[in-house]
Amino acid sequence: MTSISRSTRTTRTRRIAAVVATAVATFVLAACGGDGGSGHEGSHGAASASATDPAGPAGNEADEQAHNAQDVAFAQGMIPHHRQALEMARLAAERSATPEVAGLAARIEKAQDPEITTMTGWLNTWGEDVPEPTGSRPGMDHSAHSGMPGMMDGQDMTELAKASGRTFDTKFLTMMVEHHEGAVEMAGTEKAEGRYAPAKALADDIVTAQQAEITEMNRLLGKD
Repeated sequence: MTSISRSTRTTRTRRIAAVVATAVATFVLAACGGDGGSGHEGSHGAASASATDPAGPAGNEADEQAHNAQDVAFAQGMIPHHRQALEMARLAAERSATPEVAGLAARIEKAQDPEITTMTGWLNTWGEDVPEPTGSRPGMDHSAHSGMPGMMDGQDMTELAKASGRTFDTKFLTMMVEHHEGAVEMAGTEKAEGRYAPAKALADDIVTAQQAEITEMNRLLGKD
């Protein structure tokens, strides 16, 4: 009897161990399967949120690089406006009688010439027309752009080109104040209505620099 009892207990113990082992294995497999499914879904959800979130870094960068019709109008208008300022400034080297006026003219040329290049690059990138130069000689036809704020007409430019000495300085400063005021107005519109971040930044620079130069020119004219 003792031998039979021991055999029975051994067999029963082995069966219980087998059942326990099977249950443990089933639990482990179920847990692993749950973790894997949850991890995949979480990763997919995060990727989907990143791709559709308009506030993400990629969305902000794309928005800053987008442009609208006002940006195009700003560049197409400011290019000929700057060109006329350069035409006026280049006359000062030979005709001005005042070092302050000649120095101001040189600063205007140094600042605005690269800005023309920058805006031309934008228009080319956008597939928009770049305004054609009106001519390389003072007094050439400016009627195509005479409607822009502060733009001089052909007669104004001819009179400036014929002047010299103190007369030139007075004409130059008077005309350039009006010209700068027009540029500030155009730049203000771009700041308010434009979308392209670099164009809005340039407009802000134009407002700051040209308002300071307006103050300087009014002082030279004795209007401060």
